[in-house]
Amino acid sequence: MKRLFLAVVAMLSMTMTFAENENTNSLSSMEAYDMTVNMRKLGMTLELSKDQIEAVADVHKTFCAEMMFAAQYGKDERDLLVDKAIKKDLAYMGYILSKEQYRRYLTLLNITLHNRGLR
Repeated sequence: MKRLFLAVVAMLSMTMTFAENENTNSLSSMEAYDMTVNMRKLGMTLELSKDQIEAVADVHKTFCAEMMFAAQYGKDERDLLVDKAIKKDLAYMGYILSKEQYRRYLTLLNITLHNRGLR
């Protein structure tokens, strides 16, 4: 009886451990899609004017919302939604930023996506 009880306790603890790891993996994958940045630092890096900062902040807020929306879907749909969000973000940023600023923004975005495992 004692062995049976210990076996049940061991099975339950292993099940809880696996469930905890699944939740942790799910959380970390959701965090990868959180694209929020410090706008002041982005503005300094890209040397944005005050008008550009406001416009970039609005576009980036939309981009963040679309990325979090995409994170809730399955792999195939998520990849399509991420690609769509990136293309839309880059199109809007192309109108707001100068060529040099856009080049720097594109570099930052590519590095961020690569580091988070999204590309």
